[in-house]
Amino acid sequence: MNRNEIQKAIENGQTVLGIEFGSTRIKAVLIGEDHKTIASGSYDWENQYKNGVWTYSLEDVWTGLQASYRQLSSEVAEHYNTPLQTIGAIGFSGMMHGYMAFDQAGNLLAPFRTWRNTITGQAAAELTDLFQFNIPQRWSIAHLHQAILNGEAHINDISYLTTLAGYVHWQLTGQKVMGIGEASGMFPIDSTINNYDAGKIAQYNELIATKNIPWQLQDILPQVLVAGDTAGLLTEAGAKLLDPSGQLQAGISLCPPEGDAGTGMVATNSVAERTGNVSAGTSVFAMIVLEKALSKLYPEIDMVTTPAGMPVAMVHSNNCTSDLNAWVGLFGEFTEALGVVVDQSQLFEMLYQKALTGDADGGGLLTYNYFSGEHITHLEEGRPLFVRTPESRFTLANFMRVHLFSALGALKIGLDILFEQEQVQIDQILGHGGFFKTKGVGQKMMAAAMNVPVSVMETAGEGGAWGIALLAAYMLQKAEDELLAAYLTNKVFAGEDSTTIAPDQRDVDGFAAFMARYQEGLVIERAAVEALK
Repeated sequence: MNRNEIQKAIENGQTVLGIEFGSTRIKAVLIGEDHKTIASGSYDWENQYKNGVWTYSLEDVWTGLQASYRQLSSEVAEHYNTPLQTIGAIGFSGMMHGYMAFDQAGNLLAPFRTWRNTITGQAAAELTDLFQFNIPQRWSIAHLHQAILNGEAHINDISYLTTLAGYVHWQLTGQKVMGIGEASGMFPIDSTINNYDAGKIAQYNELIATKNIPWQLQDILPQVLVAGDTAGLLTEAGAKLLDPSGQLQAGISLCPPEGDAGTGMVATNSVAERTGNVSAGTSVFAMIVLEKALSKLYPEIDMVTTPAGMPVAMVHSNNCTSDLNAWVGLFGEFTEALGVVVDQSQLFEMLYQKALTGDADGGGLLTYNYFSGEHITHLEEGRPLFVRTPESRFTLANFMRVHLFSALGALKIGLDILFEQEQVQIDQILGHGGFFKTKGVGQKMMAAAMNVPVSVMETAGEGGAWGIALLAAYMLQKAEDELLAAYLTNKVFAGEDSTTIAPDQRDVDGFAAFMARYQEGLVIERAAVEALK
């Protein structure tokens, strides 16, 4: 689309807005009918650790939403000399899972508990045993049940249980709904009916029947919708919440709110069988769309769905780049102390590239990137840790290499179950997120970890905000009976450029040697958690 076409599209409301609440950034993107980005805006935020809980305040949710939208609309006005008054469709996405419980009046009953918390071990174990279905600690049902087990006072007052994306959508539309991909991180889904598993709902209601709780589970969960469904209209109050300036008009259609796992699948065209993607940033998770169900329950593997409802095996590690970023920040302080000004992106580029020159196994060094607990390795808390022996080859290249390896360590344990024990077959893996930003480096490390070719698309940097915008565009533009996978392949990604890196045997062997050290050294990490309270 040229400038005049874009200007007309903005004037006529032929654009689509996607906004995603990520772990460290709220991002908004506006796309045209060609699915290309017209304008964007963002707001940086960070979770807070308060009273033993990782959380964000509701005030920050609205401050960040309005700031990112304001930046986007200012960019539209500046570049196209046109105010942003109406939009074809809107979609909201957020960090999956977590716990947001509200009373009948819409008051938040307990601080928002994010995916990062590992405080629901008892509940997750009890529910996994009850359902014979893996219930991870970060899932909404695990948080709810743990609150019941803890005897928390607010339980009887719950009228609605949702996630961050569902909360924002509800406030802007009045609709208590959820996209199926996000819903599958709240409670198990039956993909044959694209709804919550009715048998497991009944099991849960029976489990809590003696506790005199005045609600049943189905009464407090959001309604499940699939990609392509209309999920409500922007209300007058919602329009003012999003755009306090009053320019944005009400009545805009919204697609079902989704989680960042679902938008990652969409943004990488990984919603069909035998496809998969890895999202690597603050956390890292791999999503593999399955041809058939797994043979048995694995506590390391979560079963979720695509935004269209297809079953997906998800390997999720709470920790990825936070510790790596902290070390790069330290190197940045060092250069500043020397009086040398180095751009942060240049520093990342240099240090990441340095890792490629290290010993295959990282020279015998060992690091754990556990800012928070890690369920795959059964740790409820984390302590970032770097360890070496006197014989280790302590060089900058090896130091960076093992930190990149460590970012994928827990993920690798879960992936080995899928590829080695379940013999899952995949045709392509697509990478996206900050881990892949330095060209070729993260890709090469991921290929070594997974021992499969890893591709990165030119659009991978667009991320989840673009992914939810695509879901909103699909709702708006799809032909009758057009499947999401076909829409993405034929209308969004046709002719898309990507780069693919195949695994190098030296790297594969080196990563395997590192992983043997990583598994043996977990006792050190556990001791650090115990010793450093």
